[in-house]
Amino acid sequence: MSNTEQELRQRQAQFTKELHGDDIGSKTGLSALLSKNKNAQQEAVNKYLRHWDGKTDQDAEQRRLDDYNEATHSYYNVVTDFYEYGWGSSFHFSRFYPGENFKASVARHEHYLAYMAGIQKGDLVLDVGCGVGGPAREIARFTGASIVGLNNNDYQIAKAKHYARKYKLADQLEFVKGDFMNMEFPENTFDKVYAIEATCHAPKLEGVYEQIYKVLKPGGTFAVYEWVMTANYDENNPEHRKIAYEIEVGDGIPKMYSVDVARDALQKVGFDVLVGRDLADNDDDVPWYYPLTGEWKYVQTLGDLATFFRTSFIGRKVTTTMVSLMERVGIAPQGSRDVTLALEEAAVGLVAGGKQKLFTPMMLFVAKKPEN
Repeated sequence: MSNTEQELRQRQAQFTKELHGDDIGSKTGLSALLSKNKNAQQEAVNKYLRHWDGKTDQDAEQRRLDDYNEATHSYYNVVTDFYEYGWGSSFHFSRFYPGENFKASVARHEHYLAYMAGIQKGDLVLDVGCGVGGPAREIARFTGASIVGLNNNDYQIAKAKHYARKYKLADQLEFVKGDFMNMEFPENTFDKVYAIEATCHAPKLEGVYEQIYKVLKPGGTFAVYEWVMTANYDENNPEHRKIAYEIEVGDGIPKMYSVDVARDALQKVGFDVLVGRDLADNDDDVPWYYPLTGEWKYVQTLGDLATFFRTSFIGRKVTTTMVSLMERVGIAPQGSRDVTLALEEAAVGLVAGGKQKLFTPMMLFVAKKPEN
């Protein structure tokens, strides 16, 4: 690790402690938000929003790509509590079958990726961009494998470790800080690698895929749900570009790439691509983006009502209004409302991109590292 990288990690770790305090694992959702250091929260919001200032020119895009590490770290410092409040501990989308509840859908999506990767008991597996460990916990239970979660955000790592202890999975799970563009694991370490809607934060997909290839054992499998713009997306169409930017700004992504860029990147670094399938390109009765739409006709079970309300258009407006009021009277840190507005912008872009089939959050690639 270079001195510059070491200094960055130390600075990020110190700021995380200032922002979240010592007990950063046990609180979730809005209760965690309200316990923040207010001055540090304002600084965190400013750090994040300065990367997305409404500019879409090439210079602004390049600045985000160059500063991807700090941009992503800042993003998850300010949105993690909102994600847990609205969505749970698995920060990803999923397909829905009629009658299937939200949690079952999320778990099935994770199980399917584990199945496609061929993960089994005894494997040492890397989760690239593990969030607060929701998918790692589910896949560890499902397969019996040992999983190492890689994350560049100190807050999320602390929460992932807390949950692993809470749910008695600490013997199967390990969570470490690292940059997925410069992994420190020895070559040929892992039997399998997976990533769920995380490598989209990379400034260059070829870079993160190359690192995954390096740490994967020969003959090992990499499976990923990738966020990409589909073949229907036209970079020169202003409306299409607006949707992509809304997704970028609200989800902390330096640049959204096309499906062809992702596939080519896998092949360029040496992978044999076995599967390339957009799981969102189907005729499902219930679309993957339904929790964001506010369309009550899609709610599958009574148990999903609370989750759907929090994530729906109306629920997000209620949350924004509530957070604005708490910020105004000094209960919530300054900048909290700005975060909810950025997440709202993302939701608008995600739904529009989904409805027009310009974007998918579940482009499934299964790739194998050759034996030789």
